[in-house]
Amino acid sequence: MENLKTHYGEFQLERLPKIKNDTLRAWDAADELLIETVFTDHSNLLVTPPLLANDSFGALALAFSEYSVHSWSDSFISHLATTHNLSLNQISASPTLISSTEEPEGIYDLVLIKIPKTLSLLEDQLCRLKPHIHPKTVIIGAAMSKHIHTSTLKLFEKIIGTTTTSRATKKARLIYAQNDQQNNVVSPYPKTIKDESSGINLQNFANVFANDHLDIGTRFFLETIKKHLNQDGEYTEQAPNIIDLGCGNGILGIAAKQLISNAKISFTDESYAAIASAKINYSNETTDKNADDAEFVMSNSLDQFKGNAPDLILCNPPFHQAHAVGDHIAWTMFKQSQQKLQNNGELWVVGNRHLAYHIKLKKLFGNCQTIASNKKFVVLVATKNRK
Repeated sequence: MENLKTHYGEFQLERLPKIKNDTLRAWDAADELLIETVFTDHSNLLVTPPLLANDSFGALALAFSEYSVHSWSDSFISHLATTHNLSLNQISASPTLISSTEEPEGIYDLVLIKIPKTLSLLEDQLCRLKPHIHPKTVIIGAAMSKHIHTSTLKLFEKIIGTTTTSRATKKARLIYAQNDQQNNVVSPYPKTIKDESSGINLQNFANVFANDHLDIGTRFFLETIKKHLNQDGEYTEQAPNIIDLGCGNGILGIAAKQLISNAKISFTDESYAAIASAKINYSNETTDKNADDAEFVMSNSLDQFKGNAPDLILCNPPFHQAHAVGDHIAWTMFKQSQQKLQNNGELWVVGNRHLAYHIKLKKLFGNCQTIASNKKFVVLVATKNRK
């Protein structure tokens, strides 16, 4: 395993979730450049805890572990990875972990931001950061050069102030922002959107996938759920346990609850923004407010889910983790669903045709049925231990 090496220490870093034969590193050149720059030019600011935003797997938390860092992220997995990698390197420091839906703590002299994949999350973070910085706060963004766009720089200019960039080093670049913009900004998130087909109003926090509209895959899945779920009343009398896996804003679980009023719905996601959105939307869009009828679980796939074995799992799996594209997250979701489901329980999945999820599902479950399809998407159903 290749370690992260800097002039200021060497660290063993692992990505989470762990994937067999994974060749991707748990850090990038932007992490290296940021670490070197801070220790070379701004070490005097480390007398107070720095704020680290979007530290993917804990590279920054390890490098600055002795300075009581605050780690601000929308990713539960990133926070898990930070804790895991500190332990892996036998570092006893306990960073303050702050979810994306929480406010940072205090006033910061140094803020280090790994530029997130979504511009909306960056906008939300910069707006909410504003009350926690002073005119001399040093704010440094970092990313691979290909991920820094004009729109990225304009956001820093608009919300924080004068913005410049460094020269590229190993295809990575830094963004320097001076807090000289005299404005009282308020984050526009959560945003409210309306699904015209169902009449459901959804509140989406900044990092929810397709936060300003209902994506076409989810829309197709919703149509299928409404047409086929509980078609023969098979779930009506059994008060089924249903999981909305990778729930996003929770609309799939909400639709299931509207069709099967006595169901218990569990919403799971690794995004703090997703779980916050799902909680609000479930409360707003369901008539039964029985607290026992829903739970919301921060989880890496189903790792942290400890509830009763589900009768049904609904899943619109992501095919990327930050900028890394692949089917490893979907594969993990499918395997854990097969393990968690009750006998004769079903996994319903929507996916792009070209992803060929039916092959994986047949391998795991021994069966897979296509119940709906169009030119772009398929909805697949796999049953555990089907006779």
